[in-house]
Amino acid sequence: MKTLGILGPKGTHSEEAALWLKKFLREDFRLEICADIFDVISAVKEKELDAGLVPVENSLEGSINITLDTLARSDTLTITRELVWPVKNFLMTKPLVDVKGVRKIFSHAQPLAQCRKFLRENFPDIEIISTASTARAAELVAESEELCAAICTERAGKLNGLAIAAKNIQDNPNNSTRFFEISYRPRDATPIETFDGDKVLIICQIDGSRAGSLCGVLEEFSKRGVNMTRIESRPARTILGAYIFFFDLETDAGDAALRESIRAVYDKSIWLKNLGVFPVIYA
Repeated sequence: MKTLGILGPKGTHSEEAALWLKKFLREDFRLEICADIFDVISAVKEKELDAGLVPVENSLEGSINITLDTLARSDTLTITRELVWPVKNFLMTKPLVDVKGVRKIFSHAQPLAQCRKFLRENFPDIEIISTASTARAAELVAESEELCAAICTERAGKLNGLAIAAKNIQDNPNNSTRFFEISYRPRDATPIETFDGDKVLIICQIDGSRAGSLCGVLEEFSKRGVNMTRIESRPARTILGAYIFFFDLETDAGDAALRESIRAVYDKSIWLKNLGVFPVIYA
């Protein structure tokens, strides 16, 4: 049976997304809980897991840097799916707790940022504590003798015996997170020449010391009608001022246009990786 790694413990947004994907795709895979995102990716890279489902970007708070940086440094990973997951954050406490008496709120850094307005308006003076995950926040509230609350998924709260104090507290109702399902791909695998999917992800490093380098790369996509839905830069972790770029490309332009543009960008890059062609699924 296929094994799919996710960020744990049980009750995270990652687990909720994976369970939904399992039901939607009618696939029989076993979920494996990992301590953090890096552990998920590393286990796939070492072939300890068949695949991993990791968050890559939130619509409010931007990129998940550990995911991008780890993918960029790997030569043996490919993206097989993208899932766009609507994020719903709940404020949860022990049963019968008066939420007005809460003195601490626990959650992961991302949900805390996503609920910044709610917290400022309703809990301006209490202590906010960042945790490794939303599920861990629910565990801490369940274990605590103090009056406290967690921002977490409804499932995480219920798994720990908590009750809903407020629902859908994210600042934007359209809050969503993109997840990548990743799997192992040998270094000597056949280069990707056909683009049967919705998107392709390209990562490259260009010579930033030359004026117009990035513009020249973008022109290779533009003049062949290849639409770019996202561009992201990250430090190359070599010398100060060196950057790598992530390009999300739609596949509508066709195989020939994509092959030609990617080869042209390769010629203008210090290095280039194609992390795969994949479908996009909306929950």
